[in-house]
Amino acid sequence: MSKDLPQPQQSEEVDLGQLFKMIGNMFDKLFKFIGNLLRKLFLSFVWFVFFVKKHIIKIVIAGIIGFAYGYFKQNKGEPVYKSTTVIKQNYETGENLYRAISYYNELIAENDFNTLGTVLNIESSKAASLIDLEVESVITENDKLENFDNYTKKLDSSVASTVTFENFVKNSKEFQYPVQRVIIKAKEKDVFGTVISKIVDKIVSTEYFITEQKKDLDELSRLEKSILTSLEASKDLQNVYKKVLETPLEKTSGSQTTISIDNTDDRNITKEFELYNNDVELRRELVSIQRRKEDKQFIIEVVSSQENQGTIDNTRELLGKTLNVKIYYTIILMVFASIILLTLHFVKFLDKYKSEI
Repeated sequence: MSKDLPQPQQSEEVDLGQLFKMIGNMFDKLFKFIGNLLRKLFLSFVWFVFFVKKHIIKIVIAGIIGFAYGYFKQNKGEPVYKSTTVIKQNYETGENLYRAISYYNELIAENDFNTLGTVLNIESSKAASLIDLEVESVITENDKLENFDNYTKKLDSSVASTVTFENFVKNSKEFQYPVQRVIIKAKEKDVFGTVISKIVDKIVSTEYFITEQKKDLDELSRLEKSILTSLEASKDLQNVYKKVLETPLEKTSGSQTTISIDNTDDRNITKEFELYNNDVELRRELVSIQRRKEDKQFIIEVVSSQENQGTIDNTRELLGKTLNVKIYYTIILMVFASIILLTLHFVKFLDKYKSEI
């Protein structure tokens, strides 16, 4: 029976050997896969180099044609004018603003300038000169960090610990930020002031925002009146304390009376000092209320504008980058020519297997 005891150990050694062998085979396959992948990538790179070498003249000619076309568009084509206006939202009008801009662009895309003119309350000829409207938030990463910090301070500590900056930014909407930039492109250079004023008027005339503004101003006025009443009461109370401090302590012979200010009564002095500090805080609150009332006077404020005159726009957007129109068309024509040449190569490659079908 003792002779049979080593057999399980031998079985375990065999199993371990097979396991190591399987792991070794897996690594061999992995390394072969990576090697084949790198080889194919290298061959693709070599093929691309030879492709460019073979067709470099055609691609360069396409680039020259694109540059010439961009030059013509810049100097001889119909000019495109651009104007930028920065506005500050004192109320949550951002969603309305973004929806309005999207609606105006849809009307422009449909060439429905009569409806656009009616909506903006401008002439149809001015509406027909509009090419595109854009709106974007004006905010830096530091501003986002500050907003995130203010947001987490309002939350419970256990909840705030679960909120990350990335999630906060991801869940934030562009229209929620108070400062927005409105960019308008048009065929005429003297329509921008009228258009931007009509866009703003359209939003601020909304009944909801007018009602909210009235409620805010009324609330601030009541608060201001209450503080002024408190200041008057505090002033009267301070006069009482002064009279209490100026008390006759002792009478001398005859009709002479000695009046003195008792500076040793710490309690009276403390009360008067507390009233003084309270008045200072109330006056600070009055200044803050006045500033808030001034902010609420306007639903939307125009921070900066190029007035009614736009400037010629010789730029185009490509993959989020702003390029000069000549560079833009140069890149577009070169890429377009490359795609055509690649398509022709692919068709020739398929022709080799046509007979096998």
